[in-house]
Amino acid sequence: QVQLVESGGGLVQPGGSLRLSCAASGNIYSINEMGWYRQAPGKQRELVAVITSGRGTNLTDSVKGRFTISRDNAKNTVCLQMNSLKPEDTALYYCRAEGVITTLAVYGAVWGQGTLVTVSS
Repeated sequence: QVQLVESGGGLVQPGGSLRLSCAASGNIYSINEMGWYRQAPGKQRELVAVITSGRGTNLTDSVKGRFTISRDNAKNTVCLQMNSLKPEDTALYYCRAEGVITTLAVYGAVWGQGTLVTVSS
């Protein structure tokens, strides 16, 4: 069974930085796409940033120039470096892996439990 474990959330002041990390485990052979989504209170979950195994990236417009996504294919990890954080970045951030191939099965999409990011003075 594939599991995603996120870390790095917390409370930060506006203008500050945080780095989120996500590690996938479970006899994984490959992962097509890894990324981060977020859900703010009262809002729908939205894409923040995704990265393919070939390191192609897609970031939502509101975070371009502030957030950077990276991954280590060998370690099955993905990181989100968040700079110049704003109060509107406050949300529960979820890690997602798509197209996961393990030694026993293929998974369409797997989600982590989420890590809370709060931007407030």
